[in-house]
Amino acid sequence: MKKNVRVEGAITAMVTPFTQGGELDVEGLKKNVQFQVGNRISGLVPLGTTGESPTISGDERDAIIKTVVAAAKGKVPVIVGTGTNSTAHSVELSRQAEELGADAVLVVSPYYNKPTQEGLYRHFRAIAESISIPVVVYNIQGRTGVNIETATLLRMAQVPNIIAVKEASGNLAQMMDVLDQFPNTFSVVSGDDNLTLPLMSMGGRGVISVVSNLVPRKVGDMCAAAARGDFAAARKLHFEMLPIFKAAFVETNPIPIKAAMGLAGLPAGPLRMPLCEMQPANMDKLKAALQKMGILK
Repeated sequence: MKKNVRVEGAITAMVTPFTQGGELDVEGLKKNVQFQVGNRISGLVPLGTTGESPTISGDERDAIIKTVVAAAKGKVPVIVGTGTNSTAHSVELSRQAEELGADAVLVVSPYYNKPTQEGLYRHFRAIAESISIPVVVYNIQGRTGVNIETATLLRMAQVPNIIAVKEASGNLAQMMDVLDQFPNTFSVVSGDDNLTLPLMSMGGRGVISVVSNLVPRKVGDMCAAAARGDFAAARKLHFEMLPIFKAAFVETNPIPIKAAMGLAGLPAGPLRMPLCEMQPANMDKLKAALQKMGILK
């Protein structure tokens, strides 16, 4: 196992840019990686939900991982999303990610089939034991229909290469329990941009962020300020970004963030069905948020 993977700070859950014809935009993806690294981001997560992973073909997955790993040049960890609702398929994707140079994998809890807590534990253990790189557990009940309970996560953390959790349950009480009961060697990061500061104030390490696709330096600076205990500076940045924290989720992620990136001149392109373009009223809200932040004139 790679011992030096640090799951902390501002880590970007990357969008997958497409051409207007709907093909993978490899050059755009390279530009986005360079933009992120140039703005001191702490890590990159391709092929997560924000990257529209359910619509990505096997060949495209291969190309995306190779592109991000090559463009990152080892400057930041690349944590590839490999979770599905099939344990065997998740193992296959995790092995592929390791072979192609990923530093770690992000594994969402199985969706739709709603396993028991014992089933969740066995799923994550099987994936972790199939690879030598670290695993980051992704808990997001709103998308999967099942919550990873704290007692179950504690069992998972005993598996040597399960090193962190992306906590997007939205349940601050549960997050507090995790932070209280887990050793400092286990990283807890937020999966919700607007809860990053509250989580870090209680001992969380950072965020796997959607908004940092657009403003990586601001999100990184907020996390850095919170990590050093400068909560006045972190709070100031939090409220500066609050308009986009809200607007980025006015419709299903990644619809708004891809629209925002397009407005800001960053590679994003269209969405793949069943996702579609923003409704006009919500686009107006997004534009207003970007104008308030000075991103749009």
